[in-house]
Amino acid sequence: MGVLVPLLETRWPWSDLTARPCLASAASERHFSPGSPEETPLHTMLFLPAAALCWLGSALAAMATQLVQDQLSLTRTTGQSVSFSCGGTDQCRYGWPVVWYQKNETETYRAILYIDIGDSPEKPYNHPQQDDFSAERNENSCKLKINKVKLDHSASYYCSCYSDSHRFSYLFGSGTKLHVTDDPVVKPRVSVYPAASSAQRGPRAFLLCLASDMFPPEVQFSWKRLEDGTEKDLTSAEQLELREPNRTASLLLVDRDPVSTSRYRCSVQHEGGPVEAPATQELPAAASCPPQTADQDLQQHDLSFQSQCRVKLLCLLYSLLIVKSLVYCCGLPLLMALRNKGPAPR
Repeated sequence: MGVLVPLLETRWPWSDLTARPCLASAASERHFSPGSPEETPLHTMLFLPAAALCWLGSALAAMATQLVQDQLSLTRTTGQSVSFSCGGTDQCRYGWPVVWYQKNETETYRAILYIDIGDSPEKPYNHPQQDDFSAERNENSCKLKINKVKLDHSASYYCSCYSDSHRFSYLFGSGTKLHVTDDPVVKPRVSVYPAASSAQRGPRAFLLCLASDMFPPEVQFSWKRLEDGTEKDLTSAEQLELREPNRTASLLLVDRDPVSTSRYRCSVQHEGGPVEAPATQELPAAASCPPQTADQDLQQHDLSFQSQCRVKLLCLLYSLLIVKSLVYCCGLPLLMALRNKGPAPR
């Protein structure tokens, strides 16, 4: 069992950034807004290094294939049962287990149990709720179960395993958020718009899809372009998601057709079921755009200048955060070493 140690450790080594499920949680976990009552110097000090390292680890982990957790969220009341599914475990290295982790808003990732194909789950991690969990696994999938849900089970759950095709890397699911509440599941209202009138000139354009007034808040967007009576999936297109309380937006950057009008459809996957925008959004051909006036040219130049300034400011901010994170990570061990060493003997 000695070879299982790298996978089964509750805390991963700093050098193994691919073993951290940062990518799945970056947009869904706790954030402190500047100036909020929750923000303190300690929170800021601890959050910035974690954010920088998480960002770096996410870039590496994104190159690996992910396990499949199709359930974005699950809502249960106290006393009900729940089951979290994890697909694609045939990608896991043969003879190595699938590990399940719990992540709530106030703690780091904690290993719950691990399970091999056809075996009973093992629980060597001393998780305080380990007796509440059970699991089963076959060649292609794995399930984590809770027979009677409690309020303190509210958390996100991730499956992971050692990759069969990527050396020294791990596969992670995108996570499933469990909400333990009496509130009913409410589907989102979905609308699609052109992002801005000034963006409709030229060969490229933006589309905005907004999901709002839903519970739970977890959603997943999908875009399609309608062509000759068929729908083309735009999964690989450039997209950006913006999240706020009770609403989430997806911004899509598309190439406009030079000669004809294009139509786009937005749909949202939610725990309550899929929801489609009531209407499609049309983008006129690039060649059909009216010529710009002098005022419009000046306005567009001002917007372009402002955008460039914002991009440079964000780059500077992220650079400062990364530098601060590295200084913190390198300086803290040195300070701890000096403190443990104590005063020199006389």
